[in-house]
Amino acid sequence: MKPSKKILNDFGGIMYSTDPSFVYPEEETTATAILANNQQHLKVMLDRKNRGGKAVTLITGFVGGPEDLEKLAKQLKTKCGVGGAAKDGEILIQGDFRNKVVELLQKEGYKVKRSGG
Repeated sequence: MKPSKKILNDFGGIMYSTDPSFVYPEEETTATAILANNQQHLKVMLDRKNRGGKAVTLITGFVGGPEDLEKLAKQLKTKCGVGGAAKDGEILIQGDFRNKVVELLQKEGYKVKRSGG
């Protein structure tokens, strides 16, 4: 992942300082620790909002880094034989694969709960 550009908001609104010893406050980056599979509580639901009526299976509640999320998403997409995406801490699988996704995640050791209808 490439580093994001520094913008004015990153500096708390400070544009210029005449103090020669002034140092811009650096934001602390905390590494998200990945939980073991049996400690993860995932929710699987069907979502049709803002997708033109197309149904997607939505998996939420994953705790871990973006690489781990991508890895799990790729595994689920491959097993279901469809496309999808992993963004904003959620996994989107194209189509209604709730039952299959729940079974696959339970085999991996995740605590899974079906949510919604």
